[in-house]
This record gives sequence, structure tokens and C-alpha cells, in this order.
Amino acid sequence: MTDVLQLSPYAPDEINEEMDRRFSPARYWEFQQDEDLKAQILPNIRVVATKGDVGLPTELMASLPNLELITVYGAGYDKIDLEQARARNIIITTTPDALTEAVADHVVALALASSRRIAEGDRFIRSGGWLEGKLGIGYSLRGKTLGIFGYGRIGRKTAEILGGTFGMHILYCDRNSDPTEDSQCRATPLELANESDVLVIAASGSTDTKNIIDINILEALGPQGLVINIARGSLVNTQHLIAALESRKLGAAALDVFPDEPNVPNELISSPYTTLTPHLASATLETRLEMGRQVIENISSYTRNGEVFSRLNF
Repeated sequence: MTDVLQLSPYAPDEINEEMDRRFSPARYWEFQQDEDLKAQILPNIRVVATKGDVGLPTELMASLPNLELITVYGAGYDKIDLEQARARNIIITTTPDALTEAVADHVVALALASSRRIAEGDRFIRSGGWLEGKLGIGYSLRGKTLGIFGYGRIGRKTAEILGGTFGMHILYCDRNSDPTEDSQCRATPLELANESDVLVIAASGSTDTKNIIDINILEALGPQGLVINIARGSLVNTQHLIAALESRKLGAAALDVFPDEPNVPNELISSPYTTLTPHLASATLETRLEMGRQVIENISSYTRNGEVFSRLNF
């Protein structure tokens, strides 16, 4: 009987093929409605292979009495019951290094798509709008101030690209940094937004950060400001975001993540001030293959000698 449970398929499929060759995992999505199979399989599971946007539901974790390792294909762990994992001494691994560059690149893509009206221009042509007149002008990122909320790997790589290549002035807010020791650091997201033209959300999703980007922060960015979220949808108060956009107290939003994926509010879909992508910041072939490789190597190493890489400290 297998001791590895895979909660959902990975992409590209060669990762699933390698998982099958190496571990013959039980595929939860294929038997989760079969109570008899669940009763046979779940008590034997020592390792769960999941994804950041799937996590591990609290009840399912509780039904795995011999669980020792949760390995996440992705950097997010907000959908895992950390309190239960901590109480049971369950190890969690993620794949943060694998996706840093791809996600930072996507921040740049969203920033350009919004500021230079690329997505809007595409819709404008397809709808026949150009036949009736010109779209209008965008603005340059160069010389503007970029605020980054969450200054980990992705935040720093974003700063490197937009600060170096585009000459943006970089400010940031991070729980592990002290504004008295770094002139670029700001104590709160509100202070950061007050001084920023573009605000990038790159912090981890947690109970502490849920809805932390509220109406005050969004309005502080102002009617010319742009907010970009590639972290977790839970960090932004969606109703506040909609209100700020509709009242024109916020200029625009570029979003790759949403609180209730794949459900996106119609107000965001229909807004002319939003640029939306379906949670694909890390979705390059190269990145996803490396994420899969790291998941596989963590499982292999743990089952072989009890050691893992990229262990989460929580």
C-alpha cells in the first residue's frame, strides 16, 4: 500500500509521470468520494504532495494519523493548518526558489500591461473601438516610486528588475525589517502606499495579513496609483478594492490572485481599470518543472533518510 498521497495533478504531466514511477502515489482526486477506499488508504499515508492553492484541508489532515511530511508545489502555505501541523510535528516543505524569477517577471508584465494599457488596447482593437477613435495614452514606470509589501525573494527580485532596468525608486515594508536601520523601509503598508506610485503585494497569506490592504491603503495610493497583487487574494479587501476603483480614488489594479478562485467578482471583470490574469505568475514550463523536481526530491530524500530541502519554519 502506498504511503504517498497526491492531492491534485501537477502540470506539465511529466511531473505526474515521474511521481508515478518513483512513488506510485494514491491520487486523491480519483477516490475522494469513495469512503471505502479512503478508509483503506488514508491511515497508511506518511507523505502528502499538494499545491499552494490547494493546501491541505484541516479535516483531511486530521484523517491522516501517520502523516509526517507535507510537500508543497509552490511557495504558499496559507491553506495548510499550521497549528495542527505544529502540534503533530509534521514537516512542511515548499519550492520558493524555483518560482522567484518567474513571479517577479510577471509583476513586471502586469505593471507594463496596466501602465501602458496593453490588455486594454487588445480589448479595444477586438471590440472595434479603434475604428471609432484612439484609445488614449498610458504612462511610464521610469522614475516612479515602487512600494513592495513583503520583501522576500520575490519582492527583492522585483526590486532588482524594476529598480535596475526601469530606474524606479524602491521602498518596501516587511515584518522582518526595521525602518530605523534602512531608509528604504517603511513601518506600515499605509506609510508605504502614501509614498508609492505602484504598490506590489508580495507578502505571505496568513491570518495576520488577511484583508490588510484596505480602503485606507488603496486611497493612499491615489487616483493615479496602481496596485499589483501576485501574492494571495486574501491580502486585499476585495470590496474595498472595488469601491476604490469605482470611486476613482485608486487608479488601477493588476491582479493575478483572488480570494475565491476561480470565482472573480463581476465588478473586477467589467472594470476598465483592471488587468487580470488567472493565477499564472509562476506558470512557465521551466519553473513548473523545477517545482515538480523539488517536490519529488523532497519526498525521495525524506523516505530515504528523513532529510528534506527548503523546510518551512513555522
